[in-house]
Amino acid sequence: MSDVPEVLFVCVHNAGRSQMAAALLDLHARGRVIVRSAGSTPAAEVHPGVVQAMAELGMDLSTEHPKPLADGVVRSCDVVVTMGCGDACPVYPGKRYLDWELPDPAGLPLEEVRPIRDEIDARVRALLRELLPDSG
Repeated sequence: MSDVPEVLFVCVHNAGRSQMAAALLDLHARGRVIVRSAGSTPAAEVHPGVVQAMAELGMDLSTEHPKPLADGVVRSCDVVVTMGCGDACPVYPGKRYLDWELPDPAGLPLEEVRPIRDEIDARVRALLRELLPDSG
């Protein structure tokens, strides 16, 4: 792993789970981790319910946009976290892969997006403790 760990979150549309995970890790890591997100088939926009759920935590995802999964981004990362993208993510030796099975928040009401957000937050915090054991 590099001096500054790099983490890539990948889901199908990069409009929900991976956007929340990237924003939460970026918040908690406070610049100590390079964070990216991408989708195997990017959507046109981040899901409105996701934007709303993250706004409840004081995070503005309204200007974020889904990004395509690029081979070079996967190559540069130390950890790749997939969230329901199947076999779309290329696999390289030496990379750590995690698969987080989480419901897709697309089209769900806010009260159903919140528990997904909170589960992602718990997993992101655990991952951060592994990447930076002194992060507290």
